[in-house]
Amino acid sequence: MKRLIVITLILVAATAYITVKYFKNLNTSGMHAGNVMRTIPDNAAIVFEFTNEKSFYDIYTGNTLLSNFIGEEKINDLDTVRNVLFGNAALNPLFNGRNVFVSVQPSQNNQLDLLLTVSAGKDIDLTEFDKLAKQQKTGMLITPLKIGDKHGYNIFFNSLKKRFYIINIDANIFAGSFSKELITQNANYKADREKQAFMLLPEQQNSNSLANLYINYQHLDPLFAQLFKNSNTDIFKPFRLLPALAALNLNFKNDAVMFSGYTNIQTHKAGTYLNVFANQQPVTNQLKELYPSTTAYALNLSASDPVKFSADLSDFQNKAGLQAEKDALFAKIKTETGINLKQEFAQLLGSEFAVITTRYQEKIAIITVKNGSKLQPFMTNISRMITDDVGQFNYAKLPYFLLGDAFNAFRKPYFRIIDNYLILANSTKELDSYNDTYFNRKFLNKTEQYVKFDNLLAERSNVAFFIHFKNAQPILRYGLKDEFYFAYKNNSLSWKNFYAASYQFAATDKNFYTNFCLLQNMPDTTVNKNID
Repeated sequence: MKRLIVITLILVAATAYITVKYFKNLNTSGMHAGNVMRTIPDNAAIVFEFTNEKSFYDIYTGNTLLSNFIGEEKINDLDTVRNVLFGNAALNPLFNGRNVFVSVQPSQNNQLDLLLTVSAGKDIDLTEFDKLAKQQKTGMLITPLKIGDKHGYNIFFNSLKKRFYIINIDANIFAGSFSKELITQNANYKADREKQAFMLLPEQQNSNSLANLYINYQHLDPLFAQLFKNSNTDIFKPFRLLPALAALNLNFKNDAVMFSGYTNIQTHKAGTYLNVFANQQPVTNQLKELYPSTTAYALNLSASDPVKFSADLSDFQNKAGLQAEKDALFAKIKTETGINLKQEFAQLLGSEFAVITTRYQEKIAIITVKNGSKLQPFMTNISRMITDDVGQFNYAKLPYFLLGDAFNAFRKPYFRIIDNYLILANSTKELDSYNDTYFNRKFLNKTEQYVKFDNLLAERSNVAFFIHFKNAQPILRYGLKDEFYFAYKNNSLSWKNFYAASYQFAATDKNFYTNFCLLQNMPDTTVNKNID
């Protein structure tokens, strides 16, 4: 009996210890996230948060998933900081188990520079770095650094032949970067406590998450300007304009990078095209089944109430100063054809419409309609018919005013109605190409890897961007700046090792539930290495 009592007491004590330890970690791991993130310059576009502990790294041991996500050069840099600096016996107790924030900042040197921000486990005396500088064979050369009123250190990593700059930002918060420009910007940054640059997660959700991704959508444009020769590229463009903040959690999968969470619209800022879809309900996505096998990227849009969508879009366009031009166009159509096109089209519009760019840079629009045979007379009356089935609009910018910004590429397009789909293209050749795709079932969903990828996606959404990396490579070759395309194409670890990516918005309470998915390529021994 005594033995049983002793064992019971030991178990109770152990349970109490584990419980206290758990809740202590729960409270401390996420509680300072807001304080740390406020020290990050508010022009950052993306912040990736993870915990600097062995269990996190063990999950991805032998797995190149996150390395492909971050890139070969950057992952080597981060690994060196982790192993050589934070992993040093003198500093490890201070930084182990702490949340690290890796932010992507715009710079003047045509590079994507990373800023690391982390709070030490306790107040740290900078002399710890001085002591470390005196040690032999650390793989580092450490010298003092002062920027403005901030003190820190210049650390030369022998293995990288690079300098890393680390400064004490505030109390026990440290920031580091391989960019002197970026660390100087951070040292001089004064946070505006009234301004929210990033959306924060609740403490418990932060503590229980493996890693988090924070996004300021309107800060993505400068990032794309650094990546692309033409900063106005339509890749992911509607998202880059949206006045919104996102906080997403990493969902572990061994062959895919998957994040989910919320995108909250900043209502105090002027709305954009995607704001219109926040007033809808999520729709089951079916139009993606008609993507041609040559699809490089696509934007799929869904409206549960097409008539309300048309009204909301019209209101948005009026607020954007387009009312006079739009009203004049539809009045002209009414005068010349007798058709109230705006009203008739809204009544026949289906719940999904998409714009697809193929690897040959063809632009194809697919618009679901409730009854293709009823729509045909209206389209015929506003067009110059080339054949019984194919015509060209007589009026410019109609797709733009009827369906919004995503259709701006179709000024006076050619059209064809196939079943209950209105197909638009900028040439008869492109229209014929899709006609062949449709009737010969040359769709992307006929491949095994697409089916696997599609199974990872949410069934319903209102806005969904899709990119197929192999098909997009010819476009990226001429679109990306040379140094970024070279890294993408030639580095062993890069996004070229992913099959596809998807970014989905599903409307909820006038905001968006958000899913981001990147699926890694399956081994393919038949790929021609010379294809670009």
